[in-house]
Amino acid sequence: MQLGYLATINQELDVEVAGKVAAELGYEVETAEVADPTAPTKFLTAESNQDKLVSRAPVVVVLGHVDHGKTSLLDAIRKTNVTAGEAGGITQHIGASRLEIKGKNIVFLDTPGHEAFTSLRARGARVTDIAVLVVAADEGVKPQTVEAVNHARAAQVPIIVAVNKMDRPGANPDRIRQQLSEYGLVSEDWGGDTIFVPVSAVKGDGIEDLLEMILLVAEMADLKANPASPARGTVVESRLDRGRGPVGTFLVQDGTLRVGDAVAVGNTSGKVRALYDDKGGKVEEVGPSTPVEVVGLSEVPQAGERFEVLSDERLARQKAAVGADQGWEKERRQSRATLDDLKRGIEEGRARELNLIVKADVQGSGEALRGALERLSAEEVRVNIVHSAIGAINESDILLAAAADAIVIGFNVRPEQGARGAAEREGVEIRLYRIIYEVIDEIQAALKGLLEPKFREATKGTATVRAVFKVSKVGTIAGSYVTEGKMTKGVSVRLIRDGVVAYEGRLDSLRRFKEDVREVAAGYECGIGLENFNDVKEGDVIEAYAMERVE
Repeated sequence: MQLGYLATINQELDVEVAGKVAAELGYEVETAEVADPTAPTKFLTAESNQDKLVSRAPVVVVLGHVDHGKTSLLDAIRKTNVTAGEAGGITQHIGASRLEIKGKNIVFLDTPGHEAFTSLRARGARVTDIAVLVVAADEGVKPQTVEAVNHARAAQVPIIVAVNKMDRPGANPDRIRQQLSEYGLVSEDWGGDTIFVPVSAVKGDGIEDLLEMILLVAEMADLKANPASPARGTVVESRLDRGRGPVGTFLVQDGTLRVGDAVAVGNTSGKVRALYDDKGGKVEEVGPSTPVEVVGLSEVPQAGERFEVLSDERLARQKAAVGADQGWEKERRQSRATLDDLKRGIEEGRARELNLIVKADVQGSGEALRGALERLSAEEVRVNIVHSAIGAINESDILLAAAADAIVIGFNVRPEQGARGAAEREGVEIRLYRIIYEVIDEIQAALKGLLEPKFREATKGTATVRAVFKVSKVGTIAGSYVTEGKMTKGVSVRLIRDGVVAYEGRLDSLRRFKEDVREVAAGYECGIGLENFNDVKEGDVIEAYAMERVE
């Protein structure tokens, strides 16, 4: 007070005032280094303590087409593990399981398919070390198999192929080898570097061989972590438990997590009150490559968010309060690839790789477009097709684009409703085309650094056709419900059927009850007449759009 500084007992003093007060009482003040909660944390800094590194268990994700036996394979591994008399029993709710095979550990992520795996990747979390691709020997390579290969490749993880259902009469492992060789997975028997293991989840054949191969690949990868450092890792799953509150399944990737530790997870924090392993037993601490259920968080964290242990709860709360993860999200979105960004990169002389995801309406168009784009590769920039498929642009495509830093090219197809929102959230650029030459010209112009965008398409409204009425002398009227934005008379529209553009033209007439109206907003029903087009069906989507000039 004598210094003119009025502070209550709970207020913080600045260093100068605190120093004077301490000197008055006969103490010297030393200024300590305090971690800045807003500063981005270095994630997985095991490399900085080379002398303290120890080998860690590999984290494995099982991917593949629906019904090819992913779950059966995990069940068979569990049974093998139990009959071997080692610690076993995978509980599915925790989302990850740790098994002991011949004195060595393997962690399996029980994530539902490649979409969940990629959503973790899209958030910048390098969670898995090995991907096991399950292919049914009697069915062969399916669209989701190809998608899983592309997702694993984008994540840059080694792939082991488990040829399942070898007990079936129509099993043909050589056909699988031949089909997968077209996608760059060449078997070791054929002079390639991909391990193929024939297995039967039903009979339990080949399971031990598969586990041995996983351990072999892990040994070659030489996976290390530092158990002496504070724990860091990723949230695999989370939920709100009625009795225990917010519960998160953490995968510890580096360091040791203990009961009583203060943790910051994205924009939430907490103190670890209890830890449960994958068998439901209470543990006091867990080391690297261990899945564990954590109780004591203030809110339910998002899957894919990164957690870290801090020195005290106050610092953890500060870290969460400033939304360190939100800042990282924003930074991540800003760094996504766009064609304009590519043009700038070439002009500044930074050699780049252009990653593309191509979705087309039919197989022929997709293959032609893929071939034409791959031929555009130049010295400065290589065109890399991460994934190509048939059908509407879906959320899985957006997540893969976010993980692989790719641009999504849609040829005669449209994004699904969820995909549009995901693209905005993830900052992924979607480019839609109707003419193949436009795609090639734009990509070529971007590669040459000449791209000058003049117009951009903006969606003004979407309506779903609920009933179709034939009116004499007028034609077909689509009884529609406006789901978002608004429909305006005279606006440019396209009619989308099963994700594919069936018509492009003008909205000719717009009625509400018997009245002609100029526009109808979201949440209302209306009658829509399309110019020179009568083949409207229930379930069709009418999308209104306008071309906006971009300087």
